[in-house]
Amino acid sequence: MLILTRRAGESIYLDDDIKITVLEVQGKQIKLGLDVPDDMTVYREEVYLRIREQNRLALQTSQSDLLAAAKLWKK
Repeated sequence: MLILTRRAGESIYLDDDIKITVLEVQGKQIKLGLDVPDDMTVYREEVYLRIREQNRLALQTSQSDLLAAAKLWKK
């Protein structure tokens, strides 16, 4: 993990098209501004982890699922 120190108003760049700016610092909270390409999706960590888990569950198949699909296919 790369650790950088920035003050309010200072920024870092990730490659040429992502800019992260520290907007405000209040106690244990910081407010960040992100300039990212329009086609890039940004999630809070807890949302991203929930989406990833739901996708993992959706990919799981059981033998009963396969048997049910086979019965539908025969009709």
